[in-house]
Amino acid sequence: MVISADPRSSKIVVIASSTGGVQALERIFSDFPAEIPPIVVVQHLPDGIARSFAYRLNNSLKCTVSEAKSGDIVRAGHILIAPGGLHIFLKENRGQLVVECFHGKRLHGVMPSADVLFESASQVLKRNAVGVILTGMGADGAGGLLKMRKSGSRTIGQDKETSIVYGMPKVAKSIGAVEFELPLNRISSKIMQLSCS
Repeated sequence: MVISADPRSSKIVVIASSTGGVQALERIFSDFPAEIPPIVVVQHLPDGIARSFAYRLNNSLKCTVSEAKSGDIVRAGHILIAPGGLHIFLKENRGQLVVECFHGKRLHGVMPSADVLFESASQVLKRNAVGVILTGMGADGAGGLLKMRKSGSRTIGQDKETSIVYGMPKVAKSIGAVEFELPLNRISSKIMQLSCS
C-alpha cells in the first residue's frame, strides 16, 4: 500500500547528511517557504546533540521541528530529526504514516543510518517520496537512495562543489541513485518542485 501523510498536497521528503550536514540542512530549511511537505531527517549526530539541533531549528524556522520519537505522525509543516544513537524508519499504522525509532546494529559505522530510513521509504512510499543525500563521509544512504529511485521516488544529491565532504553523494551518484545533482542553493526549490508534482 502506498500512503501519503497528506494526500491533498505533497510527497514525503527524507534527507540524509553527515559531515557538514548541519550547515547544509540549516541553509535548505531557511530557504523553504512557510508551507513545507512532511520531512524526516537522518543527520549523523550523537545523542543529545540531535535534540539540541532540533530545538534550535524549531526556534529559528517558521515550521515545527522536533527530535523524532516512536509513534510520531509524519505530517506537513513538520520536520522530524532522527534521535542520536537510534535508527529511524517509516511505517504505516492504521492509515497514518509514522516513524519508529530503535536501537540496533550500526550500519556503515553509524546509528542512525540513512539506509534504514531510505529503504523504509522505498518500501512504504514508493513513488510518493523525495530522497535527498547531502554532504558527508562514507557511503551511508547510497544503497537506500538507489532502492528509492528504483521504486519510483525522485532523488537529489548535493554536488561536489558545495559539499564539505563529497562522500555520501558521490557514492550515491556513482551507483545511479541520484536523479538530480544540484548545488546547495538550488536544493530547497527542487525539493518543493518534486514534492508537489
